[in-house]
Formats: sequence, C-alpha cells, structure tokens
Amino acid sequence: MNDITDTLKHEPAAQTATDAAYEQWFREKVTRSLHDTRPAIAHDEAMAQVEAELMRRRASAATIHC
Repeated sequence: MNDITDTLKHEPAAQTATDAAYEQWFREKVTRSLHDTRPAIAHDEAMAQVEAELMRRRASAATIHC
C-alpha cells in the first residue's frame, strides 16, 4: 500500500511547480512507470487497496482522538 501513498507525497504542488519542473517530473514518472516490472493489478483491486488504507487511517485517527 505504500506505493500509492509514496507517489502522492512526491507530486509537486500545482501552485508552485513551474512548467519546466512539472514537465520533468511528468516525464520521469512516465519513464519509471514504463520500466516498472511489478505485475499490473485490476482497477477494482487497486481501489480495494485504497479503500482498505483509508479505513485503516480512519480507525487509527479515531483511536488517537478518543
């Protein structure tokens, strides 16, 4: 599940990224994706993983704030 959250952490903010920086970031992301050797997963499975991570975080936040 870390792949998704790690990806989100490294995306440049739209307000602060210059066109050139965004272009470089995008090209690097596409290149990494094209060279990724991990097996592809179905959209439904990816969404199930995201939902499970969100539920885990909500449960964790609920126990912290109680």
